[in-house]
Formats: sequence, C-alpha cells, structure tokens
Amino acid sequence: MKARDLALGILVTVIWGSNFSVIEAGLRDLDPFLLTALRFTFTALPLVFFIERPRGVPVAALASYGILFGVGLWWVVNLAMARGMSPGLSSVLLQFSAFFTVVLSAIFLRERVRMPQVLGMILALCGMALVIGRAPASSTAIGAALVIAAALSWSACNLIVKRHRPENMLAFIVWSSAFSAPALFVLTWLYEGNAPFASLATGLSWRAAGSVAFQAYVTTVFGYLVWNNLMKTYPAASVAPLSLLVPVSGIVTSYLAFDERFALHVWAGIAVILAGIAMFVAAPWLRMKRPAAA
Repeated sequence: MKARDLALGILVTVIWGSNFSVIEAGLRDLDPFLLTALRFTFTALPLVFFIERPRGVPVAALASYGILFGVGLWWVVNLAMARGMSPGLSSVLLQFSAFFTVVLSAIFLRERVRMPQVLGMILALCGMALVIGRAPASSTAIGAALVIAAALSWSACNLIVKRHRPENMLAFIVWSSAFSAPALFVLTWLYEGNAPFASLATGLSWRAAGSVAFQAYVTTVFGYLVWNNLMKTYPAASVAPLSLLVPVSGIVTSYLAFDERFALHVWAGIAVILAGIAMFVAAPWLRMKRPAAA
C-alpha cells in the first residue's frame, strides 16, 4: 500500500474512533433522536442535489440501507450512550459487526467461515463478557445490548452492499441518508414529542452544531469515501486490519476528552476483544501466506 493511502486509512480509523467522543459531546446538548436525525439530514444535504442517484441499486435497497444505517445503527448507538454507555466501550463493542457480517454472509450468501475466524469470534465474545460483567456503570448491560444490536444492523447494511455492489459509494451513502433522516425525525416526534424541536430552535449550542457537522461531513461523507476507495484499490487483507485502530482511537479519545478511566479487568477484557478481532481479521492473510510458505 502506498504511504499516502496508508496515512489516509489510518486517519479514517482515528476519525471513526474519535467520533464516539464527538457523539458524547453532542448528547450533552441535544436529544439522541434529534442528534442522529440532524447527522443524516446534513449527510444528505446539500450533496443529494449535486450527485446522481447510484445506478444499478434499487430504491428499496437504498431505503433499507438508510433505515438500518441511520436508525438501526447510529440512533441505537446514540441511545445507548445517552443511557450511560461510555464512548470508549461503545467503540469496542461495535466492532462485533465484523463477526455478525461473517455469520450472516455464511447463512444468506453461502460464504465460507474459516476456523481462525470462528476462534477469533469465540475469543472476542469472552472479552465482551468480561467487559460487560466487570464494567462499573450500572447501565452498562443495557447499553452494551443496544450497541450489540447496532452492530447487527451494521452487518445487515454490509450484506446490502455486498448484494448490490454500488459503483459510486459516496452517492450510495448520500442518497440512502435521504431515507434515514425522515424516519429519524418521525421517531423523534413519536417518542419525544415537540420538546426536542423546541429546544433546538431556542438553544442550539456551538458544541452541538460542531458534533452534527463532524458526524455528517467528516465521519460519514469523508470517512466512507476514503475507506471504500481503499477497499476497491487494495486487497481486503491489506485494508481491513486498519479497523483495529478504531476502538483503540475511541478509548484514547474518550480518555483525553472526558477523562474516562477503566479498571484493570476492563482493560483486560478490551485486550481480549482486540486479540479476537485481530485473529479474525488476519485469517485471510494467513490463508494467503500458507501456500507461499509451502
């Protein structure tokens, strides 16, 4: 991989990890429903007026992805964090989407699951059990369950992408977000009434506005554009291991921004999770190296 592309890949993983602390900052001023709705509103606007709808992707697929990505993934993550789930732990547990993607791909797309991947999933599940069982916050179990549900939604999004293989991923993200935003605004009104909208009109802070802008344009538009271009240019085994930096970045950023501290056994659980993810991601690389060694 070229040094420039490697630097961009690392930058994106740092951005994605830092995004959890950015969400936490936004939640201090905005309702979690409304924060997510605004994120996807500005992911779609104004780009949807300048980018052609992705060819070869049915409207139903765009809508399904938009609902799963906006509501099933990020609204659920915001809700978990609003209920006490820490940014650092959220960034770790959300990486279970990789495991769910493999299982769902094996079931629906008949893709093969290899033994190192199975062992990696088992190891990471053990780490997750340690983190959830030992983390100090009283709401951690509920928050962890919500983040795991969000990871499952992300996996379903991955299956939609694998099924339809959009050529222009930026257009796919922008147009699918046009379906996310209305659903999120409706959910906000159904669950919270007019209060979030009234508070937005009278007291939108610079911190909340910065959180929305970062999530929409930096995390979603820029991040997914760079990442998917790397996936198109290089083998997955060369790009995917960079995702291991996401939870590391999330934990470090949470510590720096909010002085979030973990007990030793929580760090041990996080280390086990990362080891499982590393084993899982390295499986294709090990399989490629074996014939060369022989």
